[in-house]
Amino acid sequence: MSEKPVIRSNAASQAGHNFRYFDFVMAAFVTILLLSNIIGAAKPTFVTLNGEQWVYGAGILFFPLGYVIGDILTEVYGYARARRVIWAGFAALLFMAFMSWVVVSLPPAAGWEGQAAYEAVFGQVPRIVAASIIAFWAGEFVNSYVMARMKVWTQGKALWSRTIGSTVVGQGVDSLIFYPLAFWGIWETSAVVTVMVTNWILKVLWEAVLTPVTYAVVGWLKRREGVDIYDEETNFTPFSTAT
Repeated sequence: MSEKPVIRSNAASQAGHNFRYFDFVMAAFVTILLLSNIIGAAKPTFVTLNGEQWVYGAGILFFPLGYVIGDILTEVYGYARARRVIWAGFAALLFMAFMSWVVVSLPPAAGWEGQAAYEAVFGQVPRIVAASIIAFWAGEFVNSYVMARMKVWTQGKALWSRTIGSTVVGQGVDSLIFYPLAFWGIWETSAVVTVMVTNWILKVLWEAVLTPVTYAVVGWLKRREGVDIYDEETNFTPFSTAT
């Protein structure tokens, strides 16, 4: 596949432009978002360090990939297109929650013995679902905003500082919203704070570890698309789906 010379471009000048790989990146974002919530979120697992077990949610292994792809979307395609993808993910999460509730609530056919297992896997506590969706929406928009602003401030240099910096803030907002909304009053306050801070640190470290991958994907996409987009005149309202 041919590569193009990478030309610096203002995001506003690319409004309505069709990019070759944007749809694939969007599909990857929504897929990871849904799977990390429906498969990984419900299972606690552990790792042994210095003979001590540390428990964490299995979803943390894959959920941060959504932030990595969110960084890639903003860096390559600009805030407006990342905003459109975040709304697509938000709608997908809402439908997933609704579909899970409907399917679990339907009476099982006579002789089918999987209802209890089905409820254990797909049954969702409304409070936790609401907390997850709200935290995702706020965290992703903050992540994309910081990423876009830092790109202009740094004149496109030091990509690592933008990916890690935006994740520190975005994942911080995500964690500050999700854990108190989901578990305050259910867990001990100290447990909520400990899990919130621990998971935030782990997600940021995961982003840092994946920095070489982010560099490779961003470079490849920019060469294929032929543009390097800067959000210099962008309307940063989250309440729009326009590109």
